Amino acid sequence: MDPENALCGKKKDAALELKRQGNQCFLKGDYAPALVYYSQALQVAPMNAVDMDKNLVATLYVNRASVLLKMDLQLECLRDCNRALQISSNYAKAWYRRGKANASMGNFHDAIHDFQISKNVEVSFNGKKQVDDELKIIQRQHKRSNTVQEHSNNKLDDFDEPIQVKLHVTTSNKGRGMVSPIEIPPSSLVHVEEPYALVILKHCRETHCHYCLNELPADKVPCPSCSIPLYCSQRCQIQAGGQMLQNVPDNKEILKDLSDDLRKYVQEITLPSFADLRTDDVPEHKHECDGVHWPAILPSEIVLAGRIVAKFVGQGGVFADASNLVDMLNLSHHFSEMHADSKLECIIYSIILSSCLRQFFPSQLPVNENTISQIVILISQIRTNSISIVRMKSFDAPGSRDQSGRLSSVAPFTCNMEQVRVGQAIYTTGSLFNHSCKPNIHAYFNSRTLFIRTTAFVTVGCPLELSYGPQVGQLDCKDRLKLLEDEYSFKCQCSGCSMVHIPDLVLNAFCCINPSCCGVVLDRSIFNCENKKTKDSLTVDEQSRLEPFMLTDSFLHAGPSHCLKCGSYRNIKSSRSTVDEAWIHFTRLQQEMNSNMVSETTVSDALRALCSLKSTLHAYNKRIAEAEDNLSQAFCLLGKLEHAADHCKASIRILEKLYGENHIAIGNELLKLSSILLSVGDCNGVECIKRLSEIFRCHYGWHANTMFPFLNILEEETHKFVSTDV
Repeated sequence: MDPENALCGKKKDAALELKRQGNQCFLKGDYAPALVYYSQALQVAPMNAVDMDKNLVATLYVNRASVLLKMDLQLECLRDCNRALQISSNYAKAWYRRGKANASMGNFHDAIHDFQISKNVEVSFNGKKQVDDELKIIQRQHKRSNTVQEHSNNKLDDFDEPIQVKLHVTTSNKGRGMVSPIEIPPSSLVHVEEPYALVILKHCRETHCHYCLNELPADKVPCPSCSIPLYCSQRCQIQAGGQMLQNVPDNKEILKDLSDDLRKYVQEITLPSFADLRTDDVPEHKHECDGVHWPAILPSEIVLAGRIVAKFVGQGGVFADASNLVDMLNLSHHFSEMHADSKLECIIYSIILSSCLRQFFPSQLPVNENTISQIVILISQIRTNSISIVRMKSFDAPGSRDQSGRLSSVAPFTCNMEQVRVGQAIYTTGSLFNHSCKPNIHAYFNSRTLFIRTTAFVTVGCPLELSYGPQVGQLDCKDRLKLLEDEYSFKCQCSGCSMVHIPDLVLNAFCCINPSCCGVVLDRSIFNCENKKTKDSLTVDEQSRLEPFMLTDSFLHAGPSHCLKCGSYRNIKSSRSTVDEAWIHFTRLQQEMNSNMVSETTVSDALRALCSLKSTLHAYNKRIAEAEDNLSQAFCLLGKLEHAADHCKASIRILEKLYGENHIAIGNELLKLSSILLSVGDCNGVECIKRLSEIFRCHYGWHANTMFPFLNILEEETHKFVSTDV
């Protein structure tokens, strides 16, 4: 608990060593590592540390600004100069760097002001002359004012879309849930909510803002009090409970000779206003900076529990009664059904957490059985009700290589979209939406804010259900049931898990040995799971869709390893060996694609392996879709785009059977296909883009083009394509 030696505390010696390494890299022109060193130094530099008669933190911000300017990141350079000047407003080099950044961006009016102030506060003759020379150059250029201020990364855009319906809370066999009192069309916004409390996941601490969870810019902002959190802006840092940068006492004296105009300019930069910050929340990080930074050690869900307790106490909550906090959140939990080891783990973490929080709340948070019991139930509530905050991440596969081995700019970039978990939060109303493996709503996040939209037509009284992770088409039923029970302690009874559906039959199925039969062959575990489902309640339409794959009473007459359509027997063990042998070629193909050196021989082997898979697995088995997708990307690398398009289309046909035509997974695949088709001049690429835009807007509404900039790019390319005489 010694502040000088505490875990994650500030260390001047460590900051100076990192600064020295950054200086060495900068002098050698190695700007990327220099940026890393200066950023790391800022994380550990004490706010009151002095180095060579200058505030160390201000010096580090100026040094990093120099690197950012060399890397053509002028806006980021400008923001770092502002931060240095908020600490030390008479820092001549900070004003000079700010002037250079403004001049690079064409903000000549501001650049002239910056150089004038720099000249005024500079004490050396040579320094004044250098600034004066720069000032004369800028004054000869066209003057214009375009002040660029630090902006927050924590909002994609302002919210101005009204919620289209007020939902009702009801109780069903799943517990409390949300239902619609009216008919709701697809893509309707039905719920918007800020989190009660939120925490970043540990693997994202160096890459995402600890408050808004957006990706960190190059000029990330550290916490002034400890060395763990990083923020995308001062706005997020202060909103999380951090201190504002404090000006060094008396360092404004040197500015007294400035004109009124320049004095006002200095105040605007060195005294930023954050009057529009949210004030309804208790700062999340403030209590974690007291002494040992325990969130660095404890799991994310325990840190989230700590933030909930801190907010409860900060808003006047009392732990005198064992049910105060639990009743306030009003969330379900499954503590009584938990395994004994998990219960013991919750109790131990509760004792540790209450002891940590007591350092900040010594009188409000007594460490007794009432406090411990509430935190135990809170942890159980979090495990059942917390929502994972995700960001979409794209993985680009580069185009083909020319005859010299260099990457060609002609072939398209195929883009794979993937959801990445970056945070965990409690949304008190959002937690009321129940799970379904066939959801009719979609949840997404704009910064910290939860948005929920319908993805299908919702009838009156129909439950609105989202996916907690596993969905029909993604995992087979037995795997979904296990995952949900392990993660959330409930046995799923949604329509996707209680009735027979085509995706669950074909996802991991083998094909019938009879070439003219489309029936499925299941192994014992999948067969037993599907056999337990209700088949009598299927509608006539649903039965007709299942008919090509199985007979209505086939579970009574056929068994594992037998075709559910004609009864033919397949040796599952031998078939699995065939699939494993074929997949070796796709593993090799993936390795070559990762190194961007795909050979014709490997692709030929993979094509033969695909034929082997098709003769063994069902036509709609997900592994065939994955194989087709791998071949599509491989042909892109070889520059054979027509072949790439054919395999991409084949993959999409399978995924449409597994997920449905308007699922977001289909939109991700259409993104690849459209880029390939436009590259070869195929007008079908235009229709492909229209369809993927409709899918993304159905799931993300008016946020789609902001969250996925590639939509704007593709639509621009489409306009060029259709307006050109091809």
